[in-house]
This record gives sequence, structure tokens and C-alpha cells, in this order.
Amino acid sequence: MLDEAASLGFECLELCAGNWSQAPHLDLDALLESPSARTRFADAIRSRGLSIEALNCSGNQLAPNEEGQAHRAVVEGTFELAGLLGVRKVVMMSGLPGGGPGERLPNWITTSWPPKNVEILDWQWSEIAMPYWRDAVRKAADAGVERIALENHGCQLVYNPSTLLRLRAEVGPMVGMNLDPSHLFWMGGEPIAAARFLGAAGALYHVHAKDVRLERGLVDVDGVLDTRTVDGYASRAWNYVALGYGHDARWWKELIAVLRMVGYGGAVSLEMEDASMDPSTGVRKSLALLREAWPAPASA
Repeated sequence: MLDEAASLGFECLELCAGNWSQAPHLDLDALLESPSARTRFADAIRSRGLSIEALNCSGNQLAPNEEGQAHRAVVEGTFELAGLLGVRKVVMMSGLPGGGPGERLPNWITTSWPPKNVEILDWQWSEIAMPYWRDAVRKAADAGVERIALENHGCQLVYNPSTLLRLRAEVGPMVGMNLDPSHLFWMGGEPIAAARFLGAAGALYHVHAKDVRLERGLVDVDGVLDTRTVDGYASRAWNYVALGYGHDARWWKELIAVLRMVGYGGAVSLEMEDASMDPSTGVRKSLALLREAWPAPASA
């Protein structure tokens, strides 16, 4: 994997430590237990001219069941490993609680009607999310993490800039956003406007490069709320696609330019989830577009 990443011209890596990802490139427990294993791991990355931009532990640590407990353990282990490796940024998701005391499954509230929804949402934030995140921010800081970038993913309490700022107002500037344009696209938002908004708030901590295509003739009929699985891409209202297959190079050039304008100096992390395309082909096509969108270095 490292040889492939280096040969393609990547400069740094975002490595998954577990939870939703099966984490084939990182053995969290082994690296936590062994200093020599960490040294070999870091040396293997450096020897290819690469560095680690962030560790990722996206999952649902707020789930009111055994999965939530397991995901919390991976989150805390990822904080610890980041500190041991000298990685200052962790990418993850906010999590999603159940719909009330005794619930066993997460519940994503997306409308204020019927009125009971507002009660559920307030309970999720005040009784579950805020206490958890106050403690998580403390543990991250103790481990040496400086930034937690929360992805604006659906089925999470934090799924857009406004919900991110709600959490940030309570727990402080440790948390910012991992801006993933693909999710805002299917929710009807505009990622370039979101980048300006987050930049002005000092809350833009990471960026994923992933595209979405709203499927003509399908989204027009059903709208963007679609529960069909991603492998059924031919019948879905929208799909994750390789860069350029939803929005062209001009759009991505504007996004990169705006990221520079608002002072974002971190990596843009390529993510490829186009189920209609061979993964290796999708990575190469996406990378070619990203290179086209990336400005050339200023001359000396």
C-alpha cells in the first residue's frame, strides 16, 4: 500500500484505526502495546517519503449498545496512538445516540415535526452527546491530540456546519469539521459556501475529496432521501462517484482556491467510493482531476 501511494504521488496518508473501517493497514492494539512496532510502522512510512496527516476512527461511539462500547474503546485507543506517533489530528464522526432512555438503536432526527422529535433531539444533545464530548475532548488533549475533525456525515448528530458549531460552542475549539463535499451535495448544501463559513469560524480542520452525482430522472422523482443500498447504484437517486463524475474540474478548482483563501493549509484527502468503477481506476481518475485543480507552487 505504501509503495502504491508513493508511486501515485501522494504526500501524506490518513490511516484508519478501526470502527467502520476494518483498518487493514493499522493494527491498533499491536501498535499501542509495542514501541518497536510503532518504530517499524513509522519508519516504513517515512522511507517512502510519506507522512501521516491524520488517524481516522469514524464509527458510532454514542450508539446505546455493545457496538457503541466497542467504538468508544477504539476512539480512545486512537487518541492514545496518535499521541505516541506524534500525529496531532484525528478524523472521526460525532456519533448518534438512541431516541431516549432504554433505546438500543441509534435514531437520526431530521425534522422538527411531530413535536416529539424536538424532545428526542434535545435529549440526545444534552444528556448523551455533550457529556461524552466534554470527556472525549479532555482525553484527546491528554493524549497530545490538538484537533478532532468531525465528518459532516448523515446519520450523525453533527452532519453540517451549524450542528458542528453547536457542539463546538459547548466543548471548545478542539473540535472542527472534516468537510466532505459529497455529503453536503446529497443533502442539498453547497460545499464551497460551507468552506467559507467554516473558515470564517476557524473551524475547518480537514477536507475529504469525494464527489456525488444526483441521478437525473431519479432524484427528480424521489428527492435525495434514498434508502437503497450503494451497490444498487443504477436505481439510486444519488451516488458517490469518482472526482469529476459528479462535479467537473472547474468546480473542484474553485473549492481548492476557496480553501486557500480561507487559510486552510492541511491536506485534501482523496476518498474513492464509486461502486460503479474499479477502485484502482477510480483513484487514478480522481487523482488526475485533483492534480488539475491544485494550483502550481508560486515561483520564487
